[in-house]
Amino acid sequence: MTVVRCAALLLLSCAALAAAGCGSGGEGASQTGLRLQREDLVAVGRALASAQGSVEREVAAARATWPLVANGLPVSVAPAARGSIRAATEQAATVVVPAPLREGQATTLTGPGAQIAGLFQGFHGLAANGWRMIGAAIDAIGHGSPAAARFARANVALYVESVYDAHFSLAQIGKKLQAGYRKLGGAGAFGTALAKSEVDALARSYSEATDRLHPHVGVRLGS
Repeated sequence: MTVVRCAALLLLSCAALAAAGCGSGGEGASQTGLRLQREDLVAVGRALASAQGSVEREVAAARATWPLVANGLPVSVAPAARGSIRAATEQAATVVVPAPLREGQATTLTGPGAQIAGLFQGFHGLAANGWRMIGAAIDAIGHGSPAAARFARANVALYVESVYDAHFSLAQIGKKLQAGYRKLGGAGAFGTALAKSEVDALARSYSEATDRLHPHVGVRLGS
């Protein structure tokens, strides 16, 4: 974290603790906080745009595969289904996670940008691990010991729900981006750093219409 950013975050803390006597000049601290939140939202918006292509490929693979697993694994998984699950796993593993959205840097974000980064991390982690574990469960059922096969069948619902939850999180990003943009002053405050047209385009890409999986997950743990 840079010295300038540390100082800005300190000002934010002072603003929050003003009533306890941490400095005077709360209006200046408030303006610094707004500026920092806007900078973070710009960085997150650019990161979302950078990740967009890889996310779209993951979503396409997930949507094609989801009906095969939404209600649990069949008694026998056909080779074509295995191939589709493998493709979804590969796409989830190759989703681009730009620096502002990575866990280490995201902890320094402020305002709406921090929440959006958290949603993206939730999507990435749940999708990658969910598809990978579904594939591992199929292998255990097909080639493992009877005990391993029973364990896999008993727990595969967790992995299926993880994939569903991943895309639910992804689908919330667009509306959070638009809400944060409005809250922080909209086009008048951001200018060319983050145009309203860019925000609207990202909101369409990271939306329920684009990213939610259908049908709703139909399998539960132990079923």
